[in-house]
Amino acid sequence: MENKPHYLTIPGAIIIAAAIIAIAIIYVKKPAEAPTQSVEQKPETEISLSPITNIDHILGNPNAPIKIVEFSDPSCPFCKTFHPTMKKIIEEYGPSGKVAWVYRAFPLDEPDSQGRILHPNADRESQAFECAASLGGNEAFWKYVDKLYEITPSDQGQSLDQKELPNIAKFAGLEAVAFNECLSSGQFKEKVDKQYLSGVNAGISGTPTSIFVLSKPAPKSLDVIIADLALQLRVPIIMSTDRMRILMSGAVPDTAIKAIVEPVLVEIK
Repeated sequence: MENKPHYLTIPGAIIIAAAIIAIAIIYVKKPAEAPTQSVEQKPETEISLSPITNIDHILGNPNAPIKIVEFSDPSCPFCKTFHPTMKKIIEEYGPSGKVAWVYRAFPLDEPDSQGRILHPNADRESQAFECAASLGGNEAFWKYVDKLYEITPSDQGQSLDQKELPNIAKFAGLEAVAFNECLSSGQFKEKVDKQYLSGVNAGISGTPTSIFVLSKPAPKSLDVIIADLALQLRVPIIMSTDRMRILMSGAVPDTAIKAIVEPVLVEIK
């Protein structure tokens, strides 16, 4: 719909013109807002990750030039989604010894500001992982982890029936009585707590979160790749100031993992 034109007197036009000029001056002097995201941005920070040692759970070559330390919650449905992704990465890069997967527990079982507990069984399930490792070694650990994530409900509001934990132990080839004694003793609670604290100190607040630990500083070509990935996936991706660690949050697809791995491997060659 067209509006009817309004005719102004000369004095009125002068007043309006002066107002427009004043507004223009204010607008020009107003500082421009910084863009929220940009491919030129290179967020860097210290990522204080505790060293990877032989008490960690490692799948693949312990001396791999790229180690992906995943902080995960056994009850987390997003971790369940991400678990097959990491298995796919290891199937591709593990046999050549180029990439290793390090699992650390980050159970979200503490009350939030409103007193709600997201995953009340996460700490106990993390201890179950440790019991599996203590009774059956690294192979039993990963077999137990695989099965637990397989049968854990996908819905955020549901949780795994805790009666399944001994059944998973049997599936992993463990003796049920010994497993139950280990779990009920709480002997690995301190270790799980230390893994959680390691994640907190690294700046982690949710799961899954992966930290790429590199044997050499990341190439400059990775900066634009990381910025683009962060925009596309809408997840935080942070490079450490020494360029030896990269933190990536979320259940990202395997293509995102590869986008970081491939340029690093080219540089290492």
